Amino acid sequence: MPIAREGWRELLLGTVVLAALAVVGALWFWPAVVPCVVVWLWLVSFFRDPRRLRTYAPGEFCSPADGTVTEVAELDHYDPLDGPAVRIGIFLSLFNVHINRSPCHGRVRSVEHRSGGFLDARHPDSSRLNESVTVVLDPADGLPGPVVVRQVAGLIARRIVCHGKVGDEWPIGHRFGMIKFGSRTELIIPRLPETEVRVSPGDRVRAGLSIIAAQPAGIPEGGVRPAEAVADGAGV
Repeated sequence: MPIAREGWRELLLGTVVLAALAVVGALWFWPAVVPCVVVWLWLVSFFRDPRRLRTYAPGEFCSPADGTVTEVAELDHYDPLDGPAVRIGIFLSLFNVHINRSPCHGRVRSVEHRSGGFLDARHPDSSRLNESVTVVLDPADGLPGPVVVRQVAGLIARRIVCHGKVGDEWPIGHRFGMIKFGSRTELIIPRLPETEVRVSPGDRVRAGLSIIAAQPAGIPEGGVRPAEAVADGAGV
């Protein structure tokens, strides 16, 4: 199973600490080794980075995160979009893959980090009050825009990783970062009469695989745009 490059430091540190605890525990009471093994397996699972590949029809948005949809909200006004919008919030538990992926093909217009609190990511005020990174994309293929992806820290998450830089060109499904540990990821798109939201609160989604919304868009040559190679070369 591939491991996310963002998690190697924590995985190595955790391995050393858990191995030391297991050795000490084995000297006094060998069953004490079992919890250390269980925690280590969870740590490996948390930082897993599975390969993902699919094709997308014109105008489709893939989920930017693994997790459970907790919110589908219609906003009368959202500043980066300068108009009405739809916000889809996804909660990532400690057992989800935490890699974030681009919901569409586009160019990064801005990346903004905002300091804040660490409310539970399921709390209705977490989007407004928690530490976050907001990425604004100018979408390609005739999609209406801009499109916003927000990484929001949670109760346990204390570090947001975003590799995006202004001017970067992201294919749909491109890995751009992760949040450690437990978090919320949001997709905000313009709300048009033709906007189609394909998920509801309670639905489980997977980054790069689940189609969560669609917009009217120009049809590229060939009719269907395939998933494109990921820039980091670790698979898609």
